[in-house]
This record gives sequence, structure tokens and C-alpha cells, in this order.
Amino acid sequence: MADNSDLRDPFREARNKDGVMLCPFQGETLPMVLRHHDVREAAKDWKTYSSDAPFRVPIPSEEAVRSMRQLPIETDPPEHTEYRAIVEPFFQRAKQPEVIEKVEALIAEKISLSLSRDSIEIVDMFALPVQSRALTYLLNVPESEANTWIGWGMHVFKVTGGEFKKGTALEDYLRGQFDRAKANPGEDFFSALTKARYRGRPLTDEEMMGFGNLTFAGGRDTIIHSISSIIAYLGRNPAALEYLREDPKRLVHAGEEFFRVFMPLTHIGRVCPVDTEVHRVPVKAGGRVSLGWASANFDETVFDAPEEIRLDRKPNPHISFGFGAHLCLGAPHARLIVRSLLQALTGRVEKITVLEAKEHLENEERYQRSNGYDSLTVKLTPLNRPAKSTSPLGAG
Repeated sequence: MADNSDLRDPFREARNKDGVMLCPFQGETLPMVLRHHDVREAAKDWKTYSSDAPFRVPIPSEEAVRSMRQLPIETDPPEHTEYRAIVEPFFQRAKQPEVIEKVEALIAEKISLSLSRDSIEIVDMFALPVQSRALTYLLNVPESEANTWIGWGMHVFKVTGGEFKKGTALEDYLRGQFDRAKANPGEDFFSALTKARYRGRPLTDEEMMGFGNLTFAGGRDTIIHSISSIIAYLGRNPAALEYLREDPKRLVHAGEEFFRVFMPLTHIGRVCPVDTEVHRVPVKAGGRVSLGWASANFDETVFDAPEEIRLDRKPNPHISFGFGAHLCLGAPHARLIVRSLLQALTGRVEKITVLEAKEHLENEERYQRSNGYDSLTVKLTPLNRPAKSTSPLGAG
């Protein structure tokens, strides 16, 4: 990624001056909370900043692209805690040795294929298949299911004229999977939901769809953007690749630093149930507030030289996986993918040459932020000398 601090941290001035930025979205002006401490406090305070707001937690809001509440993210405790417990065992599968082995083998396979070619487009031809196939391991479904998911492209919600529009592909797919699981249950994610109970009763079809919707929409472009950003950075900073190659123990800290700097989710919404004042900005009951994850990750009062990528940064209290009750369910999975990617790159690749790159830019009225790539073409040069041992690092 180009070392352009103005694009990476467009919130610096407002964060230092006011701690909040008024951002217009979809005809609504939201105060975006910018400071690390303030974002964490708001994320913990679900009574003031509620997630019990169907369609309105994502920014932009998603009334136009789905027809059910996403679970468990669009609920507050205690409902959130009980809903989360239903699916958490599947997301914790990323810590199981057999899943770790499968993800490492998958990425090694993709690296081998990429090394055999003159060039490889990373977003659609590498990151999307990795994300999709790795998800099959997490959900314990046949790997062939990934072919369908890859066919949806970068987003499960279709984009028309720059805006997300409601499509039926995901909802039709989920209904088919739940019908199949009800008729012939197995040990997969969909079957588990058909057999699950919430407060003593079976889940409704809408609840099952809500879990499924978030599973496919919530961690898709975030992982894809993380992969492309890391590969581009290592291509443009060959000394960083060599630094990581020298000691595999460095990969864990490096992964956390990449999560901090290349935070793929700029912010997330919360709804205030009662009239609230956010940094002297009044918010009416039912109004929304934005929690600025990306800004918080560059807070100078928490991170020394935040615009520098320090692969040995420690401690690194980034909040790229959220904070509080809504800590990201997919965090172990994302960490496994990034760790396995760094392991394969340092063990197999001498050099990454960036041939063509089209950055993905968030162009909003109050800020422009570089966030991953719409396309990224690179050439991987094989490593023709012994690398340090890159034995599996285990799950964090």
C-alpha cells in the first residue's frame, strides 16, 4: 500500500481537535466517535449506544439489501449473549489443529499456483477463493460449496450504480441450505441452526436466516481487503518481507499490526435509545452514532507513530475486531488466514512485484479513505534458498 498517511488516516485533524466528526450518510448526519478511549467506552455501553436496531448497525444502513435482522450483531445483551453462544462453536473451529492444517494447505496451494504463473490478480483470483474455501472449513460443509460463494463475487449484496441493492442469491441459497438441513441434518453449520434452541424453543426461520446472512456478509470483503493490502505492502516494502522471513516468531505481531493499519471496516453504527449528547453533539432518541474503528487505530495517544507500520509493535491494543460484547466472532478465523498467508509468503516467495493496482477508495462527503484494492496484479518470484523454519504457529 502506498505510504500515504493522508489517505490512511483522514480523521487525524478532527480526532485531535474535536474527537468527533459529523458525517452525512443517506440523508442522515451522524457523529463519528474518533478517539480510541471514547470508541471503546461507547462499544461497551450498549444501553446508551445500542445494537438492537435491525438494518441500522452497518453504515450505510442495509434496509435496501436484506430482509432480516443479522444475528447476533443486531442485538444487545442478554439476547446477544444467548444468540452468540449458539454459533460460537463453529467460529472457534479456527483454533482446531485440523482446521489450521486445512487453511495452511489451502494457502500453500494458492501460493504454488501463483508462483507457476507470470502474474496473478489477487482480489478475485486469490483472496476471494481463499476466503470462500476457508469458510467451508469453519462451517464444516463440503469444500465444493465454495464454488457457489465465489460466484457471488466480492460482495454478497449486488452493487448497482455505486450503491448496494437487494439481491436474492444469498437469501435463496440460505433457504435451500436450511431446507436441506431440516430434511437431512448433519454436523454442519446449517444443520446446527435447525437443531438449536433459543430460550427453550427452536429458532425461527427468520432467526436462522439472520445468522446465515451475517456469516456470509460480515467477514467477506474484510478478509479479502486484508489479504490484498498485506500482499501489496510486502511487494512495495521488500525489506519487510525479508525481516519476517528471518524469524517466524515475528509473524504474529506483524499480523496484528496489519490488522491495525489496514482496518477494513471504517466504522459501525449504534442507535441511541434516548436523547444523548456525544462530544457536545446532540443525538435525538432513535438517532445513530458511528464508532470510528479506523480512526481509533491511529490515535496518537495510544499508538506511538501510528502512521508507521511497525511489524514488531507491542503492545498493540487495536480494535479492528471491535470491543466489548460484540467482539468479532470471526477474529480467530481472520487471524489464522493472515498468519498462514505470512507463513507461506515468507517460506516460499523471494519477491513480490506489484504490476498493477487499483485502490479501493471510500469517497464520503467528509473523508476519503484508502481501504484495500478493487484489483491488484502481482508477480511472485519463488524463493530459491532455504528459509527459516516456518512450522505452524498454532492458533492465537
